[in-house]
Amino acid sequence: MNQHAATSAGRAGLPRGIWALGFVSMLMDISSEMIHALLPAYLVLLGASTLAVGLIEGIAEATAAIVKVFSGALSDWLGRRKLLAAIGYGLAACTKPVFPLATTLGWVVAARFIDRIGKGIRGAPRDALIADLAPPGLRGAAFGLRQSLDTAGAFIGPLLAIGLMALSGNDFRLVFWVAVLPAFGAFALIVLAVHDPLPAATARHRSPLSRRELARLPPAYWWVVGIAAVFTLARFSEAFLVLRAQALGLGLMWVPAVLVLMNVVYSLSSYPVGRLADRLPRGALLAAGFAVLVAADLVIALFDGLTGLAVGVVLWGLHMGMTQGLLAALVADAAPAELRGTAFGVFNLVGGVALLVASVLAGALWDAFGARATFLAGAGLAGLALVGLLWRGRPVEGGRAQ
Repeated sequence: MNQHAATSAGRAGLPRGIWALGFVSMLMDISSEMIHALLPAYLVLLGASTLAVGLIEGIAEATAAIVKVFSGALSDWLGRRKLLAAIGYGLAACTKPVFPLATTLGWVVAARFIDRIGKGIRGAPRDALIADLAPPGLRGAAFGLRQSLDTAGAFIGPLLAIGLMALSGNDFRLVFWVAVLPAFGAFALIVLAVHDPLPAATARHRSPLSRRELARLPPAYWWVVGIAAVFTLARFSEAFLVLRAQALGLGLMWVPAVLVLMNVVYSLSSYPVGRLADRLPRGALLAAGFAVLVAADLVIALFDGLTGLAVGVVLWGLHMGMTQGLLAALVADAAPAELRGTAFGVFNLVGGVALLVASVLAGALWDAFGARATFLAGAGLAGLALVGLLWRGRPVEGGRAQ
């Protein structure tokens, strides 16, 4: 454990810097989701087609995934993870006033892309910084806490947007202005309350993305990346949960409640599961999370009523809470300290590509064979990932990479 982590241990034994990073994530997610919950409708009002909205969102998210690789590697090379994370959060904060000020589609699209670039810059260095700050025996709790607080922002933001729209008579610009406040709060918090571990001994003189350096990432790391990629193919976009709700007759006014319910369960489960992962074999917990996704897909596919959908959505949120922070902790366990930024960048890129492929395949299955086939296919892929994990589980057993 480094000196900073040892002297700043806070609640539940976690350093204060990790709690601060969790609240930074929550504040930025509140801001982003207040805007993103309304952005598709706002883009259409400004003249964008539905196809254009889809292309804008897809390209923006792909851009973020690609940038994460380079920002993670740069954080390894510089040994300055907080600096890059703060630049990413600051860039995202600076884009927020553009949304209410914009009068043309071009300005909104530009702000959206710059916002996603900010997300890409901060993602891998922030996760590597959490791994650097967390005592090895508390990495599960650390990543679970950050994921829990981040996901809380994912449902608080849309709820605030809905309430403000109702109170203001659908004033988009008012909601966008309010969203500026938590964004700059997140930037101020990371600047003032988060510090790089001292000394900054992770700086590298060789390129972390060179073949020689990537070869230093152990087989246990590549196993985690591979199993996560297969699993992500089963975990397509949550937009399909919304489509399933609409197909089952849920009124438009209540459709956002699907994602709110999922994110509430996701948020509430992430931290407790993370703490468990520091006490129990991580491979067993991860396998349980994979099994929960199989159950979620089967319930959603085989039960036609809204009650079945609600149960499936709760299980979907639970599987997210059981797997996402845990996979990040496994990456932190497996990767050498001086290559953690690169490791998280590659992990996020592979996951982003897998999620894009999964969503395209899910949409094609839906169009060709209907909703039931989509979720049954998801259950099959999740089962395949589970079999692979059980077959080759040693790299993630015993609470750390073997």
